[in-house]
Amino acid sequence: MKEINIAKVLVKKRKEKGITQEDLANYIGVSKASVSKWETEQSYPDITLLPLLATYFNISIDGLMDYQPQMTKEAISKMYRRLSADFASKPLDAVLGECRQAIKKYYSCFPLLLQMGILLLNHVELLKGSSKSTALIEEARNLFTRVKEEGDDVSLTRKALYMEAYCALATGDAATVLDLLDGTIEPAMPPEVLMASAYQMRGQVEDAEGVLQLGIYQNLVVLFNFFPAYLRLCTADPAKFEEVLGRALYIADLFDMRHLHPGVVIGTYIVAAQGYVAQNNHDRALDMLQQYTEIVTDDIYPLKLHGDEFFDKLDQWLIKLDIGQDLPRDDKTIKRSMCAAVAENPGFSVLADNQRFKNIIARLQSNCSSE
Repeated sequence: MKEINIAKVLVKKRKEKGITQEDLANYIGVSKASVSKWETEQSYPDITLLPLLATYFNISIDGLMDYQPQMTKEAISKMYRRLSADFASKPLDAVLGECRQAIKKYYSCFPLLLQMGILLLNHVELLKGSSKSTALIEEARNLFTRVKEEGDDVSLTRKALYMEAYCALATGDAATVLDLLDGTIEPAMPPEVLMASAYQMRGQVEDAEGVLQLGIYQNLVVLFNFFPAYLRLCTADPAKFEEVLGRALYIADLFDMRHLHPGVVIGTYIVAAQGYVAQNNHDRALDMLQQYTEIVTDDIYPLKLHGDEFFDKLDQWLIKLDIGQDLPRDDKTIKRSMCAAVAENPGFSVLADNQRFKNIIARLQSNCSSE
């Protein structure tokens, strides 16, 4: 997409005014050939001529150039998905270069900057070497900081704040995380309940059901972000660890999370396996890794957000969610990441000689190569 469209504007405005290229050239004081080159995009008018042209057509200079520094939600989504697929199939440096070119071109399009930052973070693992990974995380963090400090969309800036904190945590900067998030924990007042009541008042019962399903669904996703973190804290207390894990897996089974949204539940199995290794309970660790493998090698691809028999009115609401709510990477990259979470996890090195563990790794690696 070209962000300067002066050629198109000149042709349109000249025809609206009913004048020829020669008429316009005479007024501006240039040759007819110059106007022709402007209109065929062979060259641009000298910057000193822009005010004269804008005045002649009674438009602003921005209007004359039809400057478009923003991208639509649809265009951002299309670019995001294309670049995500490119990370799996093209040289890393080339794709990163294209990302940076898009960032530079649309540096004031804050929705794009937020998504580009998320895209970079989702592919940090492709970089070899801690210094390169850290540099890319910092690059993403700078984008989130710009969105947070200069954006005027409250929802967007809040997301950027959380992503900035995530980057700080990823680089071990705990003090900055706490500084950024201090005071952001507020009593929950879910808007879905209010919206559902309003829909019900208007007799829109299906809309009321749909928005409540969306609220339940999103809070389930949030809940399964809490469980792995809490499990880690409870590793030294086996009884508490079992209680937390048991409740997490009960809820996962109750809502059939392994099919509804496998991407959020698999983290619980990985952390549970790490906890059991730390407790020297290798059999239970392997049980958790086996469950993890069953999920990630199942028929769950392509991964996408969706409803089920319980959430039967959810799909119509999911399409209304903001960019970035759906799954961030292509299937090939996701499968590689799922394999690496076990095969390259130093926490599982004590299991390396175990035949059951070797079988798990083989199955995960086979899944990476499957279409």
